[in-house]
Amino acid sequence: MPAPVEIDLERVVCRVADLEEHGARAFSVGTGDWPMRGFVVRTGDGVRGYVNSCPHAGHPLNFLPHRFLTPDRTLILCASHGALFDKESGLCLAGPCPGQTLSPIPLVVVGDLVLLASDADLTERAGASVSADPAQ
Repeated sequence: MPAPVEIDLERVVCRVADLEEHGARAFSVGTGDWPMRGFVVRTGDGVRGYVNSCPHAGHPLNFLPHRFLTPDRTLILCASHGALFDKESGLCLAGPCPGQTLSPIPLVVVGDLVLLASDADLTERAGASVSADPAQ
């Protein structure tokens, strides 16, 4: 029988099952004035994580909790200016920031849990996050 995997609970973003309803989910990691605010999105081969900040204007991508995708759930949508991003790469495909990308956050899946990867630098990415996102 394999040894149980030790999980750092502070790095847990969500359960994979939590992504079923919307296909994406917001999260916040850290404390104080500058926690890292990001989101995780379900992709064809797993999950991807990005900082919740549009490269066009630095706004959060979502207005409503966990609403990051187009109605057909094929692309990430910035609710502020309508930019469309590829879920796999974070590349802006249409809108005011073509060719720019969302800031990736490395994730791993352990069982049914999505966690920040051990090499994710929370302090570096926190500065790229938005400072006010009450809806998450």
